[in-house]
Amino acid sequence: MNPLLKLGIPKGSLQNATIALFKRSGWTINVNGRSYFPEINDETISCAICRAQEMSRYVENGTLDAGLTGKDWIAENRSDVHVVTDLVYSKVSSRPARWVLAVPYDSEIKKLEDLNGRKIATELVDFTKRYFSERNIEVKVEFSWGATEAKVVSGLADAVVEVTETGSTIKAHGLRIIHELMQTNTQLIANRKAWQDEAKREKIEQIALLLKGALVGEKLVGLKMNVPKGALDTIVNLLPSLNAPTIASLYQSDWFSVESVVDSNVVRDLIPQLLKAGAEGIIEYPLNKVV
Repeated sequence: MNPLLKLGIPKGSLQNATIALFKRSGWTINVNGRSYFPEINDETISCAICRAQEMSRYVENGTLDAGLTGKDWIAENRSDVHVVTDLVYSKVSSRPARWVLAVPYDSEIKKLEDLNGRKIATELVDFTKRYFSERNIEVKVEFSWGATEAKVVSGLADAVVEVTETGSTIKAHGLRIIHELMQTNTQLIANRKAWQDEAKREKIEQIALLLKGALVGEKLVGLKMNVPKGALDTIVNLLPSLNAPTIASLYQSDWFSVESVVDSNVVRDLIPQLLKAGAEGIIEYPLNKVV
C-alpha cells in the first residue's frame, strides 16, 4: 500500500519529545542515522524530518500534508495552513513557551518605547519587525544564528527577543525580561487541500485524537485499591476522578475493589490519606492515553 499521508516531524529540540509522544499514542518512529525519512509502523503514513522553523512552509506548499511545528514559526512565516489542534508539550515541560524581550540587568531600557532607534537580535526576525512596527517603534532587527543572549552581553545588540520556558537561561546570562511578545506551543497543522481530502482528513484527525489523548494520559495515573465496606464512603469522598470511581465487590467478602483516575500531582499526598482511611493494597499505574 502506498502511504496516504506525508507527515512532518520537527527536527532539533522537539524531535525526541515528538517521537516519544507518538510512541505513547501508538506509533513507533525509528530514526536511522542521518536519514531524514524515518520509518513508522503505519503503512498509511510516510514521515519526513525537517526544521520546525520551515515546517509550515512545506505544509503550505503541499510538500507535506501535515506536520508539527510551533505557533511562533507559523506566525513568523505567515503560513496559510489549517491548524488542526494545539499540543502543549516540549523538551522541558508541558506548558507554553514564551518569546520575550530581554536586556542586560544594568540597562537603562525599561519598556518597549525605550528601544526606539536600538538594535535587537533574534531568530524570530519578521514577527519581531511586525510587532514593533505595529507599535510605531523604530528598531533594527538582526537575525541571530544562535547564542542570542550573548549578543547583548558582548554589546552586539541592545536587546534580544528569545524563546524561554522557565526564564532561567536568560537570567543565567545576566539578562532581565522586560516584555512578553507572544506565547507559543506546538501545533498539528495540515495543508488546506489535504484537509479537504476525506481520507487524509480522517487520518489527520486520528493522529490529533490520539496525540491529545497521550498528553492527557501523561498528567494522570490510575489508582486501584481494596477497601472494607465500613470505609467505602470515606475513601470515595477522598478520591478525585474523571467521573466517579469504579467499585466492584470482592468475591465472598465485604470488601470492595475501588479504581479511579487521578491527577499525578496529587498522588503523593493522596496515598497516605487513603491508607489512613482504611484502604489496602494500593496500586498506582501509568496511563498511555485518556480519550
